[in-house]
Amino acid sequence: MQPKDIVAQFIADIHAQRFDEAKALLVAEGFEYVGPNMRFLSPDDMMSYQFGMAAIQKDLILRQLSAEGEHVFAVLDYRTNFEPIGDVRLAVWFRVRNDKIQTVEAFYNAAVVENMLGGNLPSAH
Repeated sequence: MQPKDIVAQFIADIHAQRFDEAKALLVAEGFEYVGPNMRFLSPDDMMSYQFGMAAIQKDLILRQLSAEGEHVFAVLDYRTNFEPIGDVRLAVWFRVRNDKIQTVEAFYNAAVVENMLGGNLPSAH
């Protein structure tokens, strides 16, 4: 599969809350997720966080997906059932190597998430 197809499948799996399938698209060693207010060095940790967010996820809309080599860029609307958050616009940069997602870097309004979590953000392990 091409990097763009791998990322499209990952996003579809997160949208459908198929977390085991989504995790299978991530490298087991050398993984890194970096967001404006959290960092994960383990696919398990990132997927545990995603699983925890599933309760408030109303929809995940892919607005744009483009690729240049191993770099894939996605623009998403993360719609929630949680009034204090509402909808969050995300820009996500994926790097795919050897048919697995190695790094994920997300850009969004961190203040909204920090307010929701009451300042209790997960830390990297």
